[in-house]
Amino acid sequence: MSTTIRIASGQGFWGDLIDAPYHQVTRGPVDYVMMDFLAEVTMSIMQKQKLRDPSLGYARDLPGQIARMLPHIMEKNIRVITNGGGVNPIACRDAIFREAEKQGIRGLRVGVVLGDDILDAIDALAAQGIELRNMENGADFAAIRARLVSANVYFGAFPIVEALRQGAQIVITGRTTDTGLTLAPMIHEFGWAADDWDKMAAGTVAGHILECGGQSSGGNFLGDWKSVPDLAHIGFPIAEASPDGSVVITKHENTGGLVSLATVKEQLLYEIGDPREYITPDCIADFTSIRLRPDGSNRVLVSDIKGRPATPFYKVSASYHDGYAAFGTLTYAWPDALEKARAADAILRTRLADLGCVFDEVRSEFLGLDSCFGPLANIPEEINEVVLRIGVRGKDKGHVARFGQELAPLILTGPPSVTGFAGGRPKPSDVIAYWPALIPKTAVTPTVLVEEN
Repeated sequence: MSTTIRIASGQGFWGDLIDAPYHQVTRGPVDYVMMDFLAEVTMSIMQKQKLRDPSLGYARDLPGQIARMLPHIMEKNIRVITNGGGVNPIACRDAIFREAEKQGIRGLRVGVVLGDDILDAIDALAAQGIELRNMENGADFAAIRARLVSANVYFGAFPIVEALRQGAQIVITGRTTDTGLTLAPMIHEFGWAADDWDKMAAGTVAGHILECGGQSSGGNFLGDWKSVPDLAHIGFPIAEASPDGSVVITKHENTGGLVSLATVKEQLLYEIGDPREYITPDCIADFTSIRLRPDGSNRVLVSDIKGRPATPFYKVSASYHDGYAAFGTLTYAWPDALEKARAADAILRTRLADLGCVFDEVRSEFLGLDSCFGPLANIPEEINEVVLRIGVRGKDKGHVARFGQELAPLILTGPPSVTGFAGGRPKPSDVIAYWPALIPKTAVTPTVLVEEN
């Protein structure tokens, strides 16, 4: 059993700082790097990419990031765990093997976790009487079945643990819980039992702190953000985990950012409903039991976490096509900037109504004025410029397209002093809506494959 392990956060979402994982393996000692790429909408994007090209469907940044890290992974025995496999973990693995071959690296063991993608199994599950009702409002899944784009089960840490047990140096999963990416190496290294609920909760909380990358080391900090040093060179957080479940959150020395009680507390509150019931496939963690204390410069000790037994369900993240949307902007300058922008908004709405266009929603925002605070915003007497951002959403693609055709004419047929129109007419884009559901754990089974190049 290991005494302590250092688990580094490498990505908080698909599009995060691309060099962050490389910095984590080169600026100080780490044992594991977890890289979280997925959000609910990300799965639908990846599924659409895979439908267009069967070789796609994963985070395309990932193989290149791994390529830079490979010499350090092999030399320092660092393991990488990521859900960047999206809806095509096998293709992602193969891309990583190709990167290894370019560098003459042989003997790389890569594990993949499969089984979370249930898109092709929906009808078979329905035949078994499994109803994927919307867990938030109870709506019938049949209402969106024909428009389904993706459906993925949130697996937990234990399929990753199995891949590590089989010697995987890199583990690629599909829709795994963000927290499971950090919990898994703790279970593997410390031999924790699956029903040791306090330990499961401890690893889950550590994973929640790491899952958003630099957000727990000073990025996006709502407190005294001006006190965060050198955000340009922010160091992503690292969890120093111990067998007893205690964890120290820190970062590499001589990097920017800040790890403090305040930054860690802010991250703990991120996306939290009932703090007493943070539900994952691995346990239910009680966030009210967490104890924090300073442990030196840029070090926070997290301890005393309590957990309860896991539920018999997995969560399903499904998405479906829900119409079309388009957005455009126009900038109005002084004098009377706000009055001009509001007049343009009214003119456009009138013209669209005269054309018989029907939308589910028409939304107007006046950027720089009230787009963040709405009716609570203070309106100054003199405004140099206002950006009108207007968008429509509806089921009729033709109506949404006509909105795009009616925006540009306002330049010469509306209020004066307008600029900022570029990029051509706004075109309809698909609206992908979210459908959360629950499925019995007995209905799906993860599969773990570990192969060597």
